[in-house]
Amino acid sequence: PLILCQILPLSPTLLGTGCPTIVSRSQWGARPPRSRVQLRTPVPFVIIHHTAGNRCTSLASCRQQVKGIQNYHMDNQRWSDIGYNFLIGEDGRVYEGRGWRTVGAHARGWNAKSLGFSFLGNFSNRAPNAAALNAAKKLIQCAVSRGYLSRSYTLKGHRNVNQTSCPGNSLYAIIRTWPRFKA
Repeated sequence: PLILCQILPLSPTLLGTGCPTIVSRSQWGARPPRSRVQLRTPVPFVIIHHTAGNRCTSLASCRQQVKGIQNYHMDNQRWSDIGYNFLIGEDGRVYEGRGWRTVGAHARGWNAKSLGFSFLGNFSNRAPNAAALNAAKKLIQCAVSRGYLSRSYTLKGHRNVNQTSCPGNSLYAIIRTWPRFKA
């Protein structure tokens, strides 16, 4: 008898998505969100930000920064949670903000159709280190391979969609050279 085999495509989990180290909300000590709106994925845009605050180069200092940003966003801005989907430290780690499946509060008019990735620090006059830049590139690839970001995505800086200097001149000069960037 003829035996038919169905050949299944290898899932990204089996192949390894080349994702960076992602520090979960529980690992950095996040407060629970007040509410959540589900993001319809894959989204067509990824928007790059900087926090414009202090830099961090260790797990301990980055956790502290991310907690402070969440407190500011929730207590001062009155948002339901930290605004960004993910934050990138100069320790080479990525910190989960709202994550892959929740609409962010990072770029007015663009939140429902984008992922917001923010570099931890002020990059107006200096560039993020190689560890942070590589983590960000891996995070973008990871978003595509996991199906959260369209394969034909467009990369933008926050200043391309809202009136702001974010993500800082030095970081902006770098992301302008990245694949799929469009002002």
